[in-house]
Amino acid sequence: MPVRDLLIVGAGPTGLSAAIAAKQHGLDYQVIEQGALVNSIYNFPPQMVFFTTPELLEIGGLPFVSPYEKPTRAEALRYYRKVVDVFDLQIAFEEKVLSLARETDDEAEGPLFALETRSALGVRRVRLGRHVALAIGYYDHPVLLGVPGEDLPHVRHYYGEPHPYYRQRVVIVGGGNSAAEAALELHRAGAHVTLVHRSPELKSTIKYWVKPDIENRIKEGSVAARFNTCVTEIRPTSVIVTPTALTRGRESRLEAEGREGSVTDERGWGPASVENDEIPADAVFLLTGYHPDYALLTGAGVTLDDRGVPAHDPETFETNVPGLFVAGGTIAGRDTAPIFIENGRFHGEKIVEAIARRQSDT
Repeated sequence: MPVRDLLIVGAGPTGLSAAIAAKQHGLDYQVIEQGALVNSIYNFPPQMVFFTTPELLEIGGLPFVSPYEKPTRAEALRYYRKVVDVFDLQIAFEEKVLSLARETDDEAEGPLFALETRSALGVRRVRLGRHVALAIGYYDHPVLLGVPGEDLPHVRHYYGEPHPYYRQRVVIVGGGNSAAEAALELHRAGAHVTLVHRSPELKSTIKYWVKPDIENRIKEGSVAARFNTCVTEIRPTSVIVTPTALTRGRESRLEAEGREGSVTDERGWGPASVENDEIPADAVFLLTGYHPDYALLTGAGVTLDDRGVPAHDPETFETNVPGLFVAGGTIAGRDTAPIFIENGRFHGEKIVEAIARRQSDT
């Protein structure tokens, strides 16, 4: 069975940058991706526009040319396909990593990792590598509310397109950029939207051109809003909400677990409640954030802090498990906002440089 110098889990921009660096340093590498190329970007809403400019999405020194100041999802998908073709990167698609274990050290070769994987066709295999870089992001694992009814068929943790919700009553839980953009698009597509958020106001991280738009729609009543409110139950045709002050104990527990509650109003932006209230809903979007695959990390022996951030060297991104590295959104834990393509794209290069130095010293 072949033993690679480096196994890279995840074919997002961070994983691709690591693969490019590995190839340039002459390392024997393999990228393993559970879905499609840049799978998270592929699963973004089709009409999405990036917050950043094209050059800040570039990897491998390959120019990202766009006629727009803010590139679109379609342009990004086309760009990263070009990256893979130009550098002829080795990627195994539709292959999910089920477990990661550090084998007994070989006295001559050092640590060895075994990755058990399963393909989309159900084929299982074990891949071996002397080093592993986890560039798995966080978009695959939504933050759960932990309330009754969260698993009902009309409840979703991902937003796609607004058209199917024309003239439907839609409740959106969350106060960040995803919730704001979804609320605006659904409203303009003819849906009746109620935004529910556990805090007294929307998050400051909302795109600068989106924030005044959603605030104005709320103020004029086009989008209903419930601030300082938590969702306590989801029913087939409604959502039960409670003011945050009445559920402070429960909210403290959810916060400790990294899960978000929901919203009512102290600022006149929607009908305030003093007790449980029922909001009619034909569809519910729980856009309360995402987190890395904690189970895969801890199963490999990686230590996480109370915010879910893996222990790692900030210079090399090596974890407390020698030979195992984390990169991109994987290092974010529950606080995903500070990590994005613009800075995560450099993590792979630093990881490969650390590995190359290590190999040159042996």
